[in-house]
Amino acid sequence: MNSFTEFASPIAVDVYRSRRERMLAVLRAQGGGIAIVPTAPEVMRNRDVDYPYRHDSYFYYLTGFGEPEATLVLNAGAKDGEPASLLFCREKNVERETWEGFRFGPKAARDAFGFDAALPIDSLDQEMPRLLADQPALYCAQSMSDTRDAQVRGWLAAVRTKNRSGARAPTQARDLLPLLDEMRLVKDDHELSIMRRAAFISAEAHRRAMRTCKPGMREYEIEAELLYTFRRHGAQAPAYGSIVAAGANACVLHYPAGNAIARDGDLILIDAACELDGYASDITRTFPANGRFTPAQRELYDIVLAAQYAAVDTTRAGANFDAPHQAALKVLSQGLLDTGILDKSKCGTVDDVIAQKSFSRFYMHRTGHWLGMDVHDAGEYREADGPLDEQGAKLWRTLAPGNVFTIEPGLYVRAAEDVPERFWNIGIRIEDDAVITANGCELITREVPVDASEIEALMRESNAN
Repeated sequence: MNSFTEFASPIAVDVYRSRRERMLAVLRAQGGGIAIVPTAPEVMRNRDVDYPYRHDSYFYYLTGFGEPEATLVLNAGAKDGEPASLLFCREKNVERETWEGFRFGPKAARDAFGFDAALPIDSLDQEMPRLLADQPALYCAQSMSDTRDAQVRGWLAAVRTKNRSGARAPTQARDLLPLLDEMRLVKDDHELSIMRRAAFISAEAHRRAMRTCKPGMREYEIEAELLYTFRRHGAQAPAYGSIVAAGANACVLHYPAGNAIARDGDLILIDAACELDGYASDITRTFPANGRFTPAQRELYDIVLAAQYAAVDTTRAGANFDAPHQAALKVLSQGLLDTGILDKSKCGTVDDVIAQKSFSRFYMHRTGHWLGMDVHDAGEYREADGPLDEQGAKLWRTLAPGNVFTIEPGLYVRAAEDVPERFWNIGIRIEDDAVITANGCELITREVPVDASEIEALMRESNAN
C-alpha cells in the first residue's frame, strides 16, 4: 500500500493556501459570507465499473486535493479561533484502501494541504447548518447539480428552524464561479510550469505520430502512439477525446479516432494532447500520411499557417480577445479567394467575404479558446461591464499577461461541384497554445514542427531510420 509520504512531496501547499486566502479576501470585500465548493462525484460507467475519476477543476484549483467525496468550505466571517478554510473528506479506512488505494483522511489532509481544519465528509450535513447560521451571503456554483442544490436547500431549511433561538439564514445567494473564473484566467508561475511540461509531452506525442505514421495504418493505431507517449512521460490522461482523422474525416471537426485506413496521399489531422497534474494542453497538427504534401495540400496548408502567424502577431497584452480571430479571418478569406474555392465574381473582396461570412462554409469555428485546468477553460470572453459595441454586444475582453489560450485556424473543404476538385476532402487545422506576455505571446507547443517543409523533413528522417 502507498504510504502518506509518497503522496506528500509534490503538493504545492503554499500555492493552494494562497489561492484560498485570495478568495477569502474577495468574499470579505463583498461583505463577507461563506463559500461551498464541492468536488466532482464519481460516475458509474456500467455495472460495477466507474469512469476513471477526475476531480472538479474549481475545487482542485483551491485545494490541490484529488480524492472524491470532498467539499471545501471558506468562511469569510470566521472569528478568532474559527477555521476560515475547512475541508470535508473521506475518513481513513484500511479495508477500503485495500480495494481502492490510499486515502488521506481528515487529519493528514489538513496537514498536507494546509487547511485550517478538516472533518469527515459524513458530518457535512450536520455541520453546514451551524456554519451557515448568521452568514450574510452564501456563495456556491448555482444550478450546476440538482442533488447539490437540494442539499443546500436542506441546510438552509435547518437554519430557519432555529429562528426562534436567534439564528438567521443567509439573505443572499450568489454565484461563486464568476469570482473564481477571474482568478483562473490569469495563470501563476506554478500553473505555467505544469502547462509547459504538459505542452512538451503533447508535442513529443505529435512528433512520435509523425515519425510512425505510414500509409496503411489505421487511425486507432496512430492514436495508440499518442496515448502511449502521454502515459510514458507521466501525464495522467488525455485532456480530451483524441481526434485522429485520415483523409475526408479531417473535415469533421470533432471526429473521434476510428478504424479508417490512412491511404497514400491522405492528410492526417491530429487534435490531441495530455492532461498533466490537472492542467490541459491542446495541439493540432496536419501532415501527409506518406510524408509528402501534394501541391494542393501544400497550398491550403500554407494559407492556414499564414493565418496562424497573422493571429500570433496580434496576440499581446492590451489587444482584445477577438483580434487574433479577425487577423486569421483576413488571411483565410484571401486564401479562399486566391485558390478559387470562393468565386471572386460572386463573393467580392476579402471585406465582403468577412462581412457576409462566406468563409464559414470552410471555416466554421473561432480561432481560439481559453486553456488551463479545462481544455475549454473558465472565464468570459467579453467584458462583464462597460460600454457596448455597435451591434449592442459587450466588448471583447482585453488580454493580460498570464492569460493562456489556443490559436487554431483551419480550412475544411468537402467535395462540392462549385469547388475545384484538387481541394476536395482536404481538412487542415494548426493549433498551438499561447501564453500572453507583456510584449507578445509565448507559444509553448512549438516543440512539434509546424512548417510544412520541417514536417516533411522529420518524416523523411524517420523513414530513413
